[in-house]
Amino acid sequence: MSEKQNMLESRPYNAADPELLQERNRARDLLKKLNFTSPQEGELRAQLQKELLPNAAEDLRIEYPFFCDYGTQIYTGKNVFINFNCTILDCAQVEIGDNTLIGPNVQIYTATHPLQPQKRLEGLESAQKVRIGKNVWLGGGCIILPGVWVGDNAVVAAGAVVTRDVAPNTVVAGSPAKIIRRFLG
Repeated sequence: MSEKQNMLESRPYNAADPELLQERNRARDLLKKLNFTSPQEGELRAQLQKELLPNAAEDLRIEYPFFCDYGTQIYTGKNVFINFNCTILDCAQVEIGDNTLIGPNVQIYTATHPLQPQKRLEGLESAQKVRIGKNVWLGGGCIILPGVWVGDNAVVAAGAVVTRDVAPNTVVAGSPAKIIRRFLG
């Protein structure tokens, strides 16, 4: 198994693997170009965005700057909006459902590291898929941790740290995030 296969299948992998480094460098080159284009360069932005995020819907709207590890593991539905300074560490798949709003400074992490110091020193890490449902609002500055599923219609309050799954039709807030309200979808 290659390190990339290990990464994509949520097994421990070495992030310093040459293939993974090459793919991250490709993404960083594209991000540098994208993050320094002007809003008037719409065609260029669309081309670069499609190259970086081949699994995103055509109508994905991003306010730059934007940051990610690979781009290829980010899947978006229709009518998704990502506000300024979002970071998505897409070492595993990140699914974002239709009509989702992502506030400024939101961070979505799939990468995680071992608890044992020796394994961290060896450069091993792993990744767990993140799923954001349809009609979700991720408030500014919230953090979504590896392996979390956010249910349809949920709202994650600004600054929340989401450490476990969020039920559909709920509002969560705090660190760690807890349900503060339920509503009908």
